[in-house]
Order: sequence, then C-alpha cells, then structure tokens
Amino acid sequence: MKKTKMLLGLSLVAVSGLILVAADHIDAPAVTGNAADITDFYAFQGQDNNNMVFVVNTQGLLTPNATAAATFNENVMVEVNIDNTGDNVEDLVIQAIKRGNKMYFFGPYKPSAAGTSSTIDISKASGSVDISAYKATPITSTQAGMKFFAGPRDDPFFFDLGQFQKILGGTASGFTNPGTDTFKGTNVLSIVVEVPKTMLGTAATLNTWAETKKKQ
Repeated sequence: MKKTKMLLGLSLVAVSGLILVAADHIDAPAVTGNAADITDFYAFQGQDNNNMVFVVNTQGLLTPNATAAATFNENVMVEVNIDNTGDNVEDLVIQAIKRGNKMYFFGPYKPSAAGTSSTIDISKASGSVDISAYKATPITSTQAGMKFFAGPRDDPFFFDLGQFQKILGGTASGFTNPGTDTFKGTNVLSIVVEVPKTMLGTAATLNTWAETKKKQ
C-alpha cells in the first residue's frame, strides 16, 4: 500500500456545527497568495438534504488576470477533517491533491493517525475531476454517490473592510446596510466535495476543519 507523507502547512481553519463558515483572507506571509493559503472553509447541508457539502477556498484576492495564471500545487494537499465523536480529534478525513490537470479525492476514511502529519491511503480513492479553467464552463464529477469540483470561483465572502477600519478608528459605530464588499471582483481557487451523510457516521453534530499540508 503506497502512502505519501504530508506535513502540516501554515494555514488552518477550525469550525464546529452543521452550517458553518470560517474565513481569514489575509494569512501569514509564508502562505499568503499561494496554494497553501486557505481563505474560507464552508460546511453545509446540500440541496439534497441527505448530503453534506464541504468547500475549501484558497489563494484569495485574485484579480481576473491573476486568476487566469493561478494553479493548485501538486505538493500541497487539502484535507477536510471531521470529528463525529465530539473530542475535537479527526475521526474521518477527506483529502484532495492535484496531479496533472485533475484533482484526486480520497475518503472519507479513518486516518492512520491524527494530528499535523498525514498520509494518503490510495486504496481509499473516491473520485477525481478535471480542474476547471478560468472563464470556462465549470466541470463537475459524480462518482459513487459523491460529487466533486476544483477550479476558480468568484469569492463568495462579503466583508466591508473600509467600514470595519472606521469602527476600529472610532469614526463609525457600526456597519452600514448593505455596505461595500471589499472582495467584489476577486476570485479564489475552490475545492468542493459533496458527500452522503451516511459516509460521515451517525452523530447529530459534526466538528470540522480544513488544513493544507505540504509534501516533505
């Protein structure tokens, strides 16, 4: 059984619950703007309420020109961790890694060890999808009840940074409605996987977080 060792990158987002959002957009200099930089992590019930959807967005603040040149890195694995026992330790992982023009997915499966060092068990392959190109029709793949996507998308996160700075500076007391979206016109590279809930255990609540891990 071939396994590839990955060590934890510098970008980590942690959230809990059923319908979740986490974001940072501006990360440490070592990872900002590259394939290891997680901007957002979303977990929510799918349109088919028998499924859960996990979305990991990376490489935020991409302009249209930068989006055309942005790529996933073959040495960076994206890992969604799922705790279904309430102890904040991953019981299942879903892993995604680029090879050529495809994104390959593994899991959900129980990892051989928890923590900052991960392996990919290739016997747990669950599917793959061609990576969508910028301005091209999005490509999705459905395999064994799971759905996959990888490619550029408009940044869905809304934040009025200018008004926030005014609040911090004491010149405003709150946000305006609707406010100004600082991220309007910028893009991210997105990985999306939809999974039947039956693959995630029987817990009523899941704790879930996303990591990027660099090959060593």
